Amino acid sequence: MAVSTPVCDFDAPIVDFVLPDPDGQFYRLDDLRGPNGTLVMFICNHCPYVQAVIDRITRDAAELRRDHGVGVVAISANDVATYPQDAPEFMKAEATKHGFDFPYLYDASQDVARAYGAECTPDFFGYNAAGKLQYRGRLDASGRQAGPGNARRELFEAMVQIAQTGLGPRDQVASMGCSIKWKD
Repeated sequence: MAVSTPVCDFDAPIVDFVLPDPDGQFYRLDDLRGPNGTLVMFICNHCPYVQAVIDRITRDAAELRRDHGVGVVAISANDVATYPQDAPEFMKAEATKHGFDFPYLYDASQDVARAYGAECTPDFFGYNAAGKLQYRGRLDASGRQAGPGNARRELFEAMVQIAQTGLGPRDQVASMGCSIKWKD
């Protein structure tokens, strides 16, 4: 069943974390923040909503990091007992397959996902340089299938605006995707 994210809680503070990548290397949020903002994405391997846009996510993340000083991190928090295809060894393969140039971290306890209020995959949290939430919307008009190639790059445009002005757009369309698979 598809789940949508809540509206943006403007100026909510970024949540600190320390999480491992699939190789066991730990990353702190402070290691990942960009000088002009930070994008925290909750994704997973199996969700068709993520799969429909993963190459667009990779493209936009690379451009945001390279050209706009935005730090980017992806986090998977799904229960791997229920969805083994989301386990760290498969996360590593997914990151390699799609050429991630950002860390893909595993939240085994699901504490970080809960602290952020993550609801679904994909779920995007765009913060300004001061660590205040400015975007909680969708990547673009894609759903379970990729949208048109010329779809407006809503997340990308919002993060560029945040990097330049510190403020996100007031009109945002909620992201939609698979619910995070909680351990209960």
